[in-house]
Amino acid sequence: MKKQILSFKCAFRGIWYTVKSESHMRFHMVAGFYVLLFSLFYNFSAAQMALLIILIALIMFAEIVNTCIEELCNLICDRYEPLIRIAKDTAAGAVLVLSIAAAITAVIFFLDFDVLYGIFLFFCANPVLLVLLLFSAVFSVVFIVLGPVGIKEKLLRLKVKK
Repeated sequence: MKKQILSFKCAFRGIWYTVKSESHMRFHMVAGFYVLLFSLFYNFSAAQMALLIILIALIMFAEIVNTCIEELCNLICDRYEPLIRIAKDTAAGAVLVLSIAAAITAVIFFLDFDVLYGIFLFFCANPVLLVLLLFSAVFSVVFIVLGPVGIKEKLLRLKVKK
């Protein structure tokens, strides 16, 4: 049992490393959150919801593997090497291909003007929820740009200045 717990600890450490170090991973996490949030306004079937969840997970999986490949390449070679560049570029390309497929799927699933209008009316009728949505959007941008460690450092700097 200890071995399994240690395995989970190592896996979560790898995920956390990717979240801390890669703004693209943070972007995919935020995008996935908003996809799931706005999916609540649609009458998606179980299969459609499963596809959205699988696509979100696959993109994050691909980003984690991409980070792994980049870090291994950095370990192997500390100078410019054309083959290392190709390995890094193709790993990033794999994430891009999957992201494009997910974006196309999202357009197919979410481009319903009646539902979009209903979402607009919902937030107009609930200004507190609109403010929370806008606050979450601002927080999301800060999270993507700075990351969890960067936010903590910025907050500490603000405290020191006071």
